[in-house]
Amino acid sequence: MRDQPSYLPPPEDVLEIGAPEQFAALSHPLRQRLLFALGHRPATTSQLAAQLDTKKGNVAHHLKVLREAGLVHVAETRQVRGGTEQYYQRTARQMVVAEPRAAGTAAMLTAVAQELDRSPAETHLTLRHLRLSPAKARELGEALVQLVDEAEEAAEDPPVHGVLVALYQQALPASTNGPA
Repeated sequence: MRDQPSYLPPPEDVLEIGAPEQFAALSHPLRQRLLFALGHRPATTSQLAAQLDTKKGNVAHHLKVLREAGLVHVAETRQVRGGTEQYYQRTARQMVVAEPRAAGTAAMLTAVAQELDRSPAETHLTLRHLRLSPAKARELGEALVQLVDEAEEAAEDPPVHGVLVALYQQALPASTNGPA
């Protein structure tokens, strides 16, 4: 079996998700899983199908949707046995949803829930509500981003861990006594 070629990192460090087609692409759990699978190294349709235990045609369809939304690209093509082998890669190392929308957020959380369920190791999931000033909330958000950015090791093949960071202000309940 041929070794996988060495690739450059994704062309973008951070991709801000905001276009309707990007949210539509993120609305399917398999597309989320494909993005997770492509998080550290490019892969072919066949490799992704084997890794995610699904059919190549299914993977090819969802890669096309992700590609059209600008979330993945073809990093390299190679001729093999008369055909062309394409290695797909995420367009960015990190994808940030600047203005989360309900449908996209629900899809992302569903995909994370599926990943948590499949995890062979102990998982950590905590939901807390904190009373924070706007300045303290901003400081916490920046610290969380920095913590995640600095956590990754440069080792070649350690297990991949998913991290979801969300900091949001809880909506106030609608007042039944307030003005309409």
